[in-house]
This record gives sequence, C-alpha cells and structure tokens, in this order.
Amino acid sequence: MSSEPAECSDAVPVIAPGTVRLLVRQARWVARGVVELRLTRPGGGALPSWAPGAHVEMALPSGLRRSYSLCGDPADSEAWTVAVHRVPDGRGGSREIHDTALVGRELEVAGPVNRFPLVPAAGYLLLAGGIGVTPLLPMARELNARGLPWRLVMGARDRSRLAYAAELVALGGDRVLLVPQDEAGLPDLAAELAATPPAHAVYACGPQPMLDAVTALCRAADPPRTPYLERFATAASGPLDQSGLQSGEFEVVLARSGLRMTVPADRSVLEVVREKLPDVPYSCEEGYCGTCETRVTAGLPDHRDTVIDPSERPTATTMMICVSRSDSPVLTLDL
Repeated sequence: MSSEPAECSDAVPVIAPGTVRLLVRQARWVARGVVELRLTRPGGGALPSWAPGAHVEMALPSGLRRSYSLCGDPADSEAWTVAVHRVPDGRGGSREIHDTALVGRELEVAGPVNRFPLVPAAGYLLLAGGIGVTPLLPMARELNARGLPWRLVMGARDRSRLAYAAELVALGGDRVLLVPQDEAGLPDLAAELAATPPAHAVYACGPQPMLDAVTALCRAADPPRTPYLERFATAASGPLDQSGLQSGEFEVVLARSGLRMTVPADRSVLEVVREKLPDVPYSCEEGYCGTCETRVTAGLPDHRDTVIDPSERPTATTMMICVSRSDSPVLTLDL
C-alpha cells in the first residue's frame, strides 16, 4: 500500500476487501530468534481457507505492512499461523513483532494470497534456508497426507535456529535432513539435486545466495529443470566494479516525466522511485504480492520476484520494482 494506516483503538476499523481484523491469540518461540504468532477472529469462527505456499499481509501497530508465509495446518480453519525471524538490520517489521507485546491485540490481516503453490509432480524436493522453512512446512504436511514422495533439507547457522525441526523429523523421519552449519557446513545442494529424479519438483525458500545456487544447479542439470522459488530477502550488495561503483548500481529513467535517478546497490528501485513519486503503489516489498508491478519500456530487468514464473522472465515486459533490479546500465519504466 502507498499509505500507512494510523492505529486508533477507539474507532470502528475500516477494513479493505479481503482484509480481516484478527486477534493475536498466542505467541511462542519455535527456534532461536523465531517467534510464532497464532491469529484468530476475536469472537472465534472460520477464516478463509488456504493452501500450502500462501502468505498473508499484516498491518503492524506502527503502520508497517509485512507479508509472512502461513505455516500452520490448512485444516485448522479457525487460526492462521505465521513465524517471524528477528532481523536486527532489516526493514523494521520483524523487530516490531519481536519487541511489541502483541498477544491480545488486534491486527488487520489481508489475504491469503498464494503465488508459491504446489504443482502436480511425481515427487518433491523441498530446500529451506533458515526461516525459509515456513512455506515448506505445510507443503511437507500436505505431501505426507497425500502419500507422495518428498524430501526436505533445511540449513541454519546452528541447531538452535532450525525452526520446527522436531515437528519435521516426526513427520518425515529420514526424509528430513537437518544441516546446522556450525556442525556440518552448508547443505550439499548439488548432491541433493543429483539424487532427485527429473520428474520431481524442486521448491526452495531461503536467502538469495542459496536460491542463486539452486537456480544455477537446476539450469546446469541434464535435462535442465525449473525450480520453484520463494524469496524472503533482497539480494545483498556486491563488490566494486571497474568504474568504481558498486556492482548492482544502475540508472532508472521514468518515461512519463523524463526523470533520471541512480539506484544504489543497497537500495531498491521502489525506494528510489518513491522519493519522486510517493504514490506509486506497493505492499509486501519482498516480491510476493505483485502490487508494484511496473511496465519496462527499455532495458533488461533482473527479475528477483516470485510473481513472474521463471519460464516467462526472458520475455516479461513488467517487473516488481520492490526487489527486481537491472542487468543493463539503464532501465526505463512506464512511470
């Protein structure tokens, strides 16, 4: 959304279509630095149904709006569950959730929206990096219930950060591989993909370097395969290039006004554009929702969202300016 709502506990809330006002019924720790919230209707009752891979957008007390994957059981019609990893140097949403006494408070929650659904396949390889396990946990439950072959590999810095580890092991037994980095290093993605039949779908959610590695390995496979990816963070800034600028820095031209501006490696196109056009619509800022989709009239976008299917990216004429960047020095947008 382009504007942030003010909190007013005495006023009757105005709820946008597709939005419900939910009570934070319970909070609990599920791993080091990861808190789980259980959301229900204040007076009880059923919530809209959802399928594995879906996310919701929460309006926090400060007015920040953030999207989080639903990680509970879709069969639990009276509650939505999200898990949030505290990111000290993030954009503020996770810190607010961790530092604010939310239990007993009501929040506006929009959704659910699913841009990361399970596709029909003979089997599934689920790859999770840290909090990236949240959309994959319901998938594992669903696949287990269907009796379909699946394997889940989850990495984290240490065992204390492996969210839902006990539940996953109880669910899948030796189909679940936990890889604490301080004990075993990084997951062997190449070996996992090599051992996965070509007819099995590959799903991955985690930090950008992990997703880049999965994408490269899938492209190099024989035959090549297309992974299904969910990102929860934008790519990190890179080193200096030959011009002395940080690699990843590029120019954006707004076609309607002729404005030209620089997008630094550590800022998004959306952030820079909103300095000149504050009414540009946006919502999740993580490439999930599609609200900021913008037509590209010149240049080569570097798609980093989960809205545009990987197979469509080479010919896509739009981009999500909250996370996607540019593979050309100049990018012209229809703004």
